[in-house]
Amino acid sequence: QVQLVESGGGLVQAGGSLRLSCVASRIIFRLNNMGWYRQAPGKQRELVAAITNTGTTKYADSVKGRFTISRDNAKLTVYLQMNSLKPEDAAAYYCNADRDWPLKGYGSGYWGQGTQVTVSS
Repeated sequence: QVQLVESGGGLVQAGGSLRLSCVASRIIFRLNNMGWYRQAPGKQRELVAAITNTGTTKYADSVKGRFTISRDNAKLTVYLQMNSLKPEDAAAYYCNADRDWPLKGYGSGYWGQGTQVTVSS
């Protein structure tokens, strides 16, 4: 049963923007904190941004000031607005829902299938 569905990835030039979306089932969205992780080839999955179910946010240092995470409780959707994209931002981006805060990472909670972001230089 698919419970988290990401969309919005694609190819963008360096300096450009993308907005990722993750739609969750109602139960998952309301009970969990949400986050975006990314994994580039040959690298470990890393937390990019996270948001609690009350709106507290957390960002990786590498994306602070460029990425914004938000959630729309009515639409059961969490967003990741990515601006000023760099080639090093290219990765598969995964949506995560977890009851714990801070998020525990891979193996904890619910995960989407991922959406690919490619940044050309």
